[in-house]
Amino acid sequence: MEKIKNIKKINEILTNDGVISYVTDTVWGLGCLPSSEKAVKRIYEIKHREAAKPLILMSDEVYNLFDYLKPIPKEGQKLIKKYFPGALTIVLDKSSKTPNYITSNLPTVGIRVPDNEVFAEICRGIEGRVLATTSANISGEPPALTYEEAVKYIGDKVDFVIPDYGFQARGRASTVVGFNGETPVIYRQGDIEI
Repeated sequence: MEKIKNIKKINEILTNDGVISYVTDTVWGLGCLPSSEKAVKRIYEIKHREAAKPLILMSDEVYNLFDYLKPIPKEGQKLIKKYFPGALTIVLDKSSKTPNYITSNLPTVGIRVPDNEVFAEICRGIEGRVLATTSANISGEPPALTYEEAVKYIGDKVDFVIPDYGFQARGRASTVVGFNGETPVIYRQGDIEI
C-alpha cells in the first residue's frame, strides 16, 4: 500500500488535542489520543453521545493495548488469537493507565485491532500507536460507511478526515464480547459469530 500522506499532519493534530476520522474494517471511526481528555470530550460533543457510553481503544497490534489492561483471562487470550485483527471488540478489566473519561468510569475497557491496512498505517505513524475511538456518526444515526459519508456526517466537526486509499469499510459493526469470570458474554452481535 502507498504510504499514507500527511502522517506528520495527523500526528500534529493528535498531539494538539485533535480529533480525526478514518476507515476501519467495519465502519468509519472517530478518534483521538487516549491521553487527551480535551479531545475525548470533543468526540462526545461531536456525536452528541451520552456520557454513560464509553469509547474503546484500538491499535494495529494487540500488544500496544496491553498497558491499558489488567491481565487478560485465558478465554480472552483465545479470542484475541483467533479473531484479531478483525471485527471483534473485547471488553476487559482496565489498568490504571486507562483514564475514566474514556470508559465512563466503568472498570472495563473495550479493545479492538481492526483488519484494515489504512487504519494500521495510521497507528504505526502516531505516538503510542493507540486511539480512543468510536463510530463516525451522530449518536442514533447510522455510522459512516464511506469517505463521502464521513465527510458529510462529521467532516466539518473534526480536524481531518483521512482518505481510505481504496481500503473500504465492510459496513457491519464489530461483535462486542465481555466476560463473566471466564465465560464469554455477547453484548452486541456483529460481524463475527463466536
